Amino acid sequence: MLFKFDVIIPRHNYFGAARFYCVETITTPCGVVITWVKFDKSESPTNILNWLEKIYPTEESRPHYICIDKACQVLQTAIANGSWNRWKKTTCFIVNSYHYINHHTLDYLCCKWCNPGPLNGSAPNLVKVAYDKNNQPYFQHAFNTQACEQLNSWLGGFESILKQMKTGHFDWFLHTMLFYHTQHVI
Repeated sequence: MLFKFDVIIPRHNYFGAARFYCVETITTPCGVVITWVKFDKSESPTNILNWLEKIYPTEESRPHYICIDKACQVLQTAIANGSWNRWKKTTCFIVNSYHYINHHTLDYLCCKWCNPGPLNGSAPNLVKVAYDKNNQPYFQHAFNTQACEQLNSWLGGFESILKQMKTGHFDWFLHTMLFYHTQHVI
């Protein structure tokens, strides 16, 4: 089973400097939102790892893949703080395809361990063989690594409304919109 984790409305501050920095979601590749949280100060790799530990406290509950635009930073932090010893048994952190295109040539860790479409056979469920109109085979991503970015775009349309809301109204509105989105996707 594949899950996608990514940022929703990145770096937007809806509550002023003293309140919340951003909203994070866990979303499946088809766009179904599993859960969300507000981060008060930053979307740092440490905050992301701590949240993932709360959502997936046991090895049995963890997804095989977590796709996030900061996967290489999250992986570096997990290695540095020792939490990778718990995650490496069950989960690979991969970057979304857009991030990989713009980042992989500069970062060996990203290229080697966070590749969303490795062609070396190491992750056959991330890449599939498709055929063009001339019946020639080519490699294709097996799922949409941009599902959260697409959700971000949709939610961005509500930014002006969300900026005006108090915390309780924001929580209710965002939860309702994510529920509506998930019902629509299903």
